[in-house]
Amino acid sequence: MIKPLLAGLPVLLFLSANAQQRPALTTSDYERAQRFMGSNAEQLIDNGSLRPNWLPGDRFWYRNLTATGSNYVLVDPMKGSRSAPFDAQKLAATLTRVTGKTYEATKLPFQSITLSPTTQSVGLQVAGKSWQYDPQTDQLTADTTSVRAASGGGGRFSREGDGNEVLSPDRKLAAYIKDYNLWVRNTQTGAQTQLTTDGAKDFGYATDNAGWKSSDRAILAWSPDSKKIATFRQDQREVSDMYLVTTNVGKPTLKQWKYPLPGDKAIPMIERVIIEVDVPRVVRLQVAPDPHRATLSDDISSSGTFDDVNWTADGTKLAFVSTSRDHKQEKVRLADAATGAVREVFEETVPTQYESGWGAINWRYLAKTNEFIWFSERDNWGHLYLYDGATGKLKNQITKGEWVVTRLLKVDEARRMLYFMAVGQQAANPYFAQLCQVGFDGKQFAVLTPEPGNHQVSFSPSGAYFVDTYSSPDVPPVSVVRSLAGKRLVDLEKTDISRLTATGWRPPTPIRVKAHDSKTDLYGLMYTPTNLDPAKKYPVVDYIYPGPQGGSVGNWSFSAARKDNQALAELGFIVVEIEGTSNPLRSKSFHDMSYGNMADNTLTDQITGIQQLAKQYPYIDLDRVGIWGHSGGGFATATAMFRFPDFFKVGISESGNHDNRNYEDDWGERYNGLTSASNYEAQANQNYAKNLKGKLMLAHGMMDNNVPPSNTLLVVEALEKANKDYDLVLFPNSGHGFGSYSSYMARRRWDYFVKHLLGAEPPKEFVIDLKPDPRQAMR
Repeated sequence: MIKPLLAGLPVLLFLSANAQQRPALTTSDYERAQRFMGSNAEQLIDNGSLRPNWLPGDRFWYRNLTATGSNYVLVDPMKGSRSAPFDAQKLAATLTRVTGKTYEATKLPFQSITLSPTTQSVGLQVAGKSWQYDPQTDQLTADTTSVRAASGGGGRFSREGDGNEVLSPDRKLAAYIKDYNLWVRNTQTGAQTQLTTDGAKDFGYATDNAGWKSSDRAILAWSPDSKKIATFRQDQREVSDMYLVTTNVGKPTLKQWKYPLPGDKAIPMIERVIIEVDVPRVVRLQVAPDPHRATLSDDISSSGTFDDVNWTADGTKLAFVSTSRDHKQEKVRLADAATGAVREVFEETVPTQYESGWGAINWRYLAKTNEFIWFSERDNWGHLYLYDGATGKLKNQITKGEWVVTRLLKVDEARRMLYFMAVGQQAANPYFAQLCQVGFDGKQFAVLTPEPGNHQVSFSPSGAYFVDTYSSPDVPPVSVVRSLAGKRLVDLEKTDISRLTATGWRPPTPIRVKAHDSKTDLYGLMYTPTNLDPAKKYPVVDYIYPGPQGGSVGNWSFSAARKDNQALAELGFIVVEIEGTSNPLRSKSFHDMSYGNMADNTLTDQITGIQQLAKQYPYIDLDRVGIWGHSGGGFATATAMFRFPDFFKVGISESGNHDNRNYEDDWGERYNGLTSASNYEAQANQNYAKNLKGKLMLAHGMMDNNVPPSNTLLVVEALEKANKDYDLVLFPNSGHGFGSYSSYMARRRWDYFVKHLLGAEPPKEFVIDLKPDPRQAMR
């Protein structure tokens, strides 16, 4: 009876010895990695990117973060001066005396100030109270009239307007929704006036509740004279519902809202109206209802306001663009604000999908000359065109070349000049943006921010000056003030990363590889351990976001921490991000490569790119390749594991829209086409789950109102039917980004790759600690 047990003992001892030989990562390893995440890394940057707060007269102030705390800077571009708006040492002493609490000059207990037009008075909030400070007399007095800072920090306090109200240009009225109707409140007297009376549930005015986005804010556009409002009545009475349920003790709470899916017969439609405010009157535009669509994005309120509408300065006309359900047809229209009569001006029809820019809507109506500035990719590149508003005929192409206009920022009608951001003119990287100018006639083109790198600009109120901050992923920011002609007037800040680099931090390595066609250049970033040993072999983790509205890298400016890429690399991986074909900001043909087949997910580009990197960097181990992504990246990750199971060995798919028939209508119908014209079934991940060979973790928030959790559960069901092993992490009561559980998900992600790709044991239940920046936490 004993002999068989003894006979098996050597095998058990061998297995035990093997288990003991498995390498293990320690708590110290994880602690070193977390130093490179988010605020842990960002708080080690000094004199970084600044945010100008513009004042009347084109002056501005900004708060600058330093190694010892912060300071405030006041800039006058006209004088070329840079000074302090107050004596911080005096103010700290005065605050200490008045409040009884000790303060230091570099650690003042506020992050924002307001300056009077003459900058002789400084408004600030300390310990929940508002104060006015006179820098000349060093007097600090309680301000009983101020409640909170107006948005933008532009120099005044404001009582009016809560988060759901929209202030009129003269700030005398605030528009809001009540019982599905639109109302206005007089900000001086508090008097409330009902503007519409026939709003009803699912057929209300100015509502922001179609698809996955929802809020109680009013979506509208005030006329410049504050006399009229352009908005809509949204009809979604026949639109299908989506359902989610909470997790709790006792019966769950049902969340139910309108959420159309691709192919649904009914989607939200908007009936456009103009509302006269002084004597309430609703003028219905004489045009058929439009789909809830926009030229810029999935939603008609992507910027928080009513997209695709331009008022004339006198408020007599409203220019607007109607977008078809499939985003292939754009109709430019002009409405008479008094009668509601609508004139068709011109239209553009495209074979795939139209968009008017990236980050800004790039069309404008110019009432004085009755012209339209229009954005189009008709020559395969995103450019501006000038149209006659009377005849609807093209006058001339304004910009031209193998580059892309991304954001039209300023139109100078008097000088007939345009100022815009563009990408594609720097040989080092086609994603680097620069500010350019050009005349309406296409002449006088000039690049106004010539330094290498990605530029971000902020114009002064008059448009005569702008702040330019430029950097690249491996070069820290520099900030300057320029004149409208691009002349460098004031040097502001040059970022100091010495405290960051002292920790061993290193920037990601810019990479360039060929796409799957072996011709097209692709760009990306590569992260390596700070203790990299080129003689060793390292597994690869591919972070993926396939778009098509964005890419894996996202912002090409400098950042101390990009997600947890460097932290993950620190655990012993090579982490890569590759902007594949079908991502935006290149040519139209580049962006359209996956149109009609979003399951392409740039994966062939990812594979060929990683293979090329392995030839260039021999320490990359092609036998150990992992992949992870969130949302669209979760979709792409599962696709990678099911369709390329011999290349990708470990995947983590978070919040994936695995079957776009189960995702909000506009997304699929924009990038995939209508269900009648595209095979959604063939792209659904659950249909390929049986091919899984490697290790796959799925994660989803059970209250995800963006990508409903049924998307992941379809894949779960298919894996179980195919008798496949998988791992599942669910977040009850959490939304798309997991909220407070995001650090937990990051730790589970690290553990999963450490175990299954690195072949090591992680420390048990490590707690990721993201420390707040003490300079931002001052109160």
